[in-house]
Amino acid sequence: MSDPAGAASPLVAIASGAEPPDGDEPPSPRPLATTPRHPAWDDVPDHQWNDWRWQSQNAVRHAKQLAGLLAFSPEERVALDVLTTQYKLAIPPYYFSLIDRIDLHDPIRLQSVPSPLELLGVTGTEEDDPLDEDKDSPVPGLTHRYPDRALLVTTHVCTMYCRFCTRKRATMKRGGWDSVSRDDQRMVEYVRDHPEIRDVIVSGGDPLTLPPEKLAFFVENLSAIDHLDVIRIGTRVPVTLPQRLFDDEVIEILGASDKIWIQTHFNHPREVTPEAARACARLRMAGMPINNHAVLLKGVNDSLATQKELCRALLRIKVRPYYLFHCDPVTGAGHFRTPVWKGIEIIEGLRGHISGLGVPTYVVDAPRGGGKIPLMPNYLLSASNDSVVLRNYEGMIVHYHPTGEPPEAPAKVETQGVSGLLEGKAEALIPEGNPRHARRPARPPLNGKGPHLNGNGNGNGHAKRGTGS
Repeated sequence: MSDPAGAASPLVAIASGAEPPDGDEPPSPRPLATTPRHPAWDDVPDHQWNDWRWQSQNAVRHAKQLAGLLAFSPEERVALDVLTTQYKLAIPPYYFSLIDRIDLHDPIRLQSVPSPLELLGVTGTEEDDPLDEDKDSPVPGLTHRYPDRALLVTTHVCTMYCRFCTRKRATMKRGGWDSVSRDDQRMVEYVRDHPEIRDVIVSGGDPLTLPPEKLAFFVENLSAIDHLDVIRIGTRVPVTLPQRLFDDEVIEILGASDKIWIQTHFNHPREVTPEAARACARLRMAGMPINNHAVLLKGVNDSLATQKELCRALLRIKVRPYYLFHCDPVTGAGHFRTPVWKGIEIIEGLRGHISGLGVPTYVVDAPRGGGKIPLMPNYLLSASNDSVVLRNYEGMIVHYHPTGEPPEAPAKVETQGVSGLLEGKAEALIPEGNPRHARRPARPPLNGKGPHLNGNGNGNGHAKRGTGS
């Protein structure tokens, strides 16, 4: 085993293809791209490394193992021993290898390795069940909160235990999860008996850790319910253990239903590895759309640059950024939480600056079972009976007629700015130096009667009357 303080290897390496041979011989197959390993596992044969069973069996599960792989202070080692008795630890060698061993604040490390900060109770408002999932549970394991959706907790087991997990309270349970239980049957029966439910989220834990027979039980029985349109599999396997999806058996189980969607959970662009891309491709080729849930985490992805890189990386592997969750006030996760304004700042920097396909909806999952509440920058600035004033991503402010009907003739009032737009004195206020307008070709005057009415302003807070843009 290497010195934990040794130099970090490159975080991602893309294997280059072989040169085409001369003559008529068929070209050699292009080697699969791989992620560099922690030196502790350098000698593991590829056939074992790419086997999800080997990855699971050799996951880092104890504080002593961590101490041999990463550098910790004496105080941190004491905290490790305490924390591993309160919340499970498991990090597959593949995911562990993504950690930069030199950086104590590495975003992959922060998500997976216990920290003394978990013992502090940063705000004093953290709870074991901050979303009241258990209170909205009509049968064990099922949460029915929204009218047409239900959540099924099918296992407490995960391939990797995220340090910010909302369901930490369930992970220390033992036994009774391998075979189909009466509670599993009750969950399916509840969905079958409630025709208003059109969408279920099969979650956990991670349902892709279930034995194949039990996973097939949920997929087959839920798929057979006529009123159920969508079955979402909530899984972080493509991120933390993509090797699980190299196995044909699990792909065949999921692909046998035409109702399956995948909800996965990439939080950082470095998690979008060649292996993760391959796993997602296998799901897509079997007919399953993939959406991503990210959680806004201080020190991990709480910057516009990181979020933009993440969203673009997801689009490249055809995973749609779906939600960006504000971190829940769950016990031990207070140090991950950011102000709400940080999430709004990030959405402000994404909307209009990257494809709309890559902009997630920023939500707060409200306490007391309030559900997901979307938050966004304020694009509606003002309104009257027949007009609204809107702001776009550039800071351009426009006057818009929502009905298309002629506006009421306003009384003559001396006003300007946003109020002037509402009064019909202009159609747009455009910031000076707008690069989009700078790209426009010059246009001749209309009928020789002055400047073209394209909504350009002079940058001093006034605007020319025009048709907008």
